[in-house]
Amino acid sequence: MRRRIFQAMALALGLAAVAASQAQGHPDKPVRMVVPFPPGSGTDIGARILSQQLQAALGQTILVDNKPGAGGSIGAMDVVRAAPDGHTLLFASNSPAASNVALLKNMPYDPQKDLTPIAGVGESMLVLMVRADHPAKNLAEFLAYLRERPGKLSAGYGSASSQTSIALLNKLAKVNVLAVPYKGIPLAVTDTIGGVVDFTFVDLGNALPQVKGGKLRPLGVTSSKRAQLVPDWPALNETLPGFDITAWLAVFGPPNMPRATVDKLGSAIGDALKDPQLREKLAATGMQPMVMGPAQLKGFVASEVRKWVQLAKDANIEPQ
Repeated sequence: MRRRIFQAMALALGLAAVAASQAQGHPDKPVRMVVPFPPGSGTDIGARILSQQLQAALGQTILVDNKPGAGGSIGAMDVVRAAPDGHTLLFASNSPAASNVALLKNMPYDPQKDLTPIAGVGESMLVLMVRADHPAKNLAEFLAYLRERPGKLSAGYGSASSQTSIALLNKLAKVNVLAVPYKGIPLAVTDTIGGVVDFTFVDLGNALPQVKGGKLRPLGVTSSKRAQLVPDWPALNETLPGFDITAWLAVFGPPNMPRATVDKLGSAIGDALKDPQLREKLAATGMQPMVMGPAQLKGFVASEVRKWVQLAKDANIEPQ
């Protein structure tokens, strides 16, 4: 009888411990944060800034794991297949989380069904950039340069935002530039500097050091208005009305994550974005905080899918 009592007590204590763990939510061991673009990309920079703050908040090591390729879809699929316990997360840009729906013919996953929204992080813009020794000194000269060489020039892209920017430039400026795909924007930057391609669209965080180093020249930002960080750089919209492309970053998890885990992670990320030092670090890369909880991010992604489908249509992009 006494043995049965002890067994019942042990079982009850065990169930109580499990319940308490579930109530607290995971993670309770190191977290792998998958970045679907190469090291040095804007997404990678944002992930490393956030992970430093989250490590302290969660009390767990966060390992940034770069899985580039297919516009971010390879890294996204890595997370879609992972256990939904909060130990594998996706630090995504709009490419794998929304834009690819409009750009890829055979999507291996549905971002609205197969990714669990956790928290928004930040938003930014891209910069049209050429080599520092390019003969065009400003946007007007550059557009004239493109129009004089129809079908003879190329531009590198490494994300949905940069791909769409090239296509929209072709349409609005009435030019014909070949778009060349890369696994990430840093690789397109390298080939622009090396003269393999003629220009590229670079996230603002990567554009700043290239300009400072004297390797690339900025000709304009893709947002509808100028960036506060670089007010002297014109918006392409000033010369090409209707040009308005911005990029954003957010954290997602695998499908079917427990609500307690989602809430714990979402709350930790939201708190991190309130920290002045983290906001300062994001601002230095040209990024503004985009604070969203799970429910708000879910609705935002749905609206972004619709937006990018229309953008792709407006830019005459055929899904590949």
